[in-house]
Amino acid sequence: MKYLIMIGFLTVLNLANAQKTETVVILTSAECDMCKERIEEAMNYMKGVSYAELDLESKKLTVKYRKDKVTLAEIKNKIAETGYDADEVKADKEGLEKLPDCCKPGGGAMH
Repeated sequence: MKYLIMIGFLTVLNLANAQKTETVVILTSAECDMCKERIEEAMNYMKGVSYAELDLESKKLTVKYRKDKVTLAEIKNKIAETGYDADEVKADKEGLEKLPDCCKPGGGAMH
């Protein structure tokens, strides 16, 4: 009986956490593998983000995050601070200047 109660409790707990988790896809201005590494690293150090993977071919970043820990706007702003566009949020000028030439818009042709 104790096991059934424990399983029920864990199921309710998992459902509650699932409601707090959201997955989004953000279009970025990433150009190369260095961009991928830079963006994913920035996301992985962000509180509330549990998963981030960039598909370079489509330039789309998939992010799984806890809505009670971080907002979508904060995620997009972090990408912009890193020097990349994030949907409608344009890259931060200072962040963009810090990027290697190959990571700047149009720089993918350098590879």
